[in-house]
Amino acid sequence: MAKDPVCGMDVDEKTAAGKSEYNGQPYYFCSAGCKKSFDKEPEKYIGKRREEHSGHH
Repeated sequence: MAKDPVCGMDVDEKTAAGKSEYNGQPYYFCSAGCKKSFDKEPEKYIGKRREEHSGHH
């Protein structure tokens, strides 16, 4: 399992809604919206993990 860097949700790498690579590190996402947010401003989310999911589903 991986953590979505945008919302902090646990994501199965095999069934993730999206994947991005940043600085050679793979990141997995629960939704296309989280991937889009990350791709726009990856530095904003690196090392930051929200405690709760933002409820965009």
